[in-house]
Order: sequence, then C-alpha cells, then structure tokens
Amino acid sequence: MRVMVMVKATKDSEQGVMPTTELLEAMGKYNEELVKAGIMLSGDGLKPSSQGKRIAFDGPKRSVIDGPFAETRELVAGYWIWEVKDMAEAVEWAKRCPNPMPGPSELEIRPFYEMADFGEAATPEIVDRFERLREQSKNR
Repeated sequence: MRVMVMVKATKDSEQGVMPTTELLEAMGKYNEELVKAGIMLSGDGLKPSSQGKRIAFDGPKRSVIDGPFAETRELVAGYWIWEVKDMAEAVEWAKRCPNPMPGPSELEIRPFYEMADFGEAATPEIVDRFERLREQSKNR
C-alpha cells in the first residue's frame, strides 16, 4: 500500500522559517531509517505558499491564482511517499517522526488509489497505459 504522509504547514513554515541544524540532523536520521526499512519512496519539503500558484478550472476556462493561500492549517509544508503493508504500519512510522516544526504540528496520512479501486471503469487498456506511464516516470 502506498501512502502520502503530509507535513501540515504552520505559521512558521508559511513565513519561511528554516529548521535548526538539530532538526535537520534528526530528520536526516529518521529518513535514513525509512530508507533502510524500504518504506520511503520519496519525500521533500515545500516552499511557502507565497511562492506557489493554483490553477482553477471551470469547464474549459483556466485561471491562475497567486499565493499566498489562506488557511495555513490546510496547506502542506512537505511530504513523503511511503510503501507500507497497511495504514497501521504507516501510523507507527509517523509516530516515530521528530516534530517537523518548531511548535505544534501535524502529519496527515492518505492512501493512494490503486487501479483496482476503480473497478470496471479501469479497462485492461487503461490499466496498461497507467502502468507504462508509471514505469517511464520512475526511469527519468
């Protein structure tokens, strides 16, 4: 089961407050444990939403919205993608994480859809196309 673990943004992360050397070292050790256990597939921190854009869709119309975005609690400051046997394993690994922010913070864990979740809508041709694209993207 693949999951995305999101580090929720805080006032500090949205203001661009950088982590301390101690936090960088602790997160580095934690990431090493994840890699050695075969859990971590990827992960990165994200710059504040003031440096981001959103694309709004309304039928054929597209509009670009410049950051920063409101509701800091709803924003993401970083992420990991993990391969775990189930949600319980993801939760256990997440509980081992050093606090990723200077003050109170949260992680959110969300499973990815798998092709089987789409039932009959995922025809063999669609499944084949998605698998080919996933392999191509891994090899970049």
